[in-house]
Amino acid sequence: MMIEVRPARSTDVKGIRKLIDTYAPQRRLLTKETVTLYESVQEFTVAVENGEIVGCGAIHVLWEDLAEVRTVAVAENLRRQGVGHKLMEAIIERAREIGVHRIFCLTFETQFFGKHGFEEIQGTPVDPEVYAQLLHSYDTGIAEFLELESVKPNTLGNTRMLKYL
Repeated sequence: MMIEVRPARSTDVKGIRKLIDTYAPQRRLLTKETVTLYESVQEFTVAVENGEIVGCGAIHVLWEDLAEVRTVAVAENLRRQGVGHKLMEAIIERAREIGVHRIFCLTFETQFFGKHGFEEIQGTPVDPEVYAQLLHSYDTGIAEFLELESVKPNTLGNTRMLKYL
């Protein structure tokens, strides 16, 4: 198996969309509008096999020292073969390059993220001043991070996890 892990390109969005559409109906991933995927393509890392997108994941900056890992998915036929781990290694390295010191995720896959040093958290690990600033964001991921009531139906059963870099 020859898998290339690299930053996503705009031409990869259709493959990312396909992966999301595989997992969103099962509520294992939140769906995203295609326009949002194009707008955030620079945040994505992809795994490619024979020209096909077989995995994806994104890093989205929330604040000066904090980012969120989003939309990590691997083609069902390649799960448990190390593709997700390669993606996470690249995403964590990108987070370090960006300069954040903590990365957050909201996930059902606690064992997978735990293997990468994420630990379960309670509450919102930012001070009140930052919390107040984050409330001004229109980003759904920030609302999820803040545990706002408006996004609770999307996040039921998910575990909040954090990794210090």
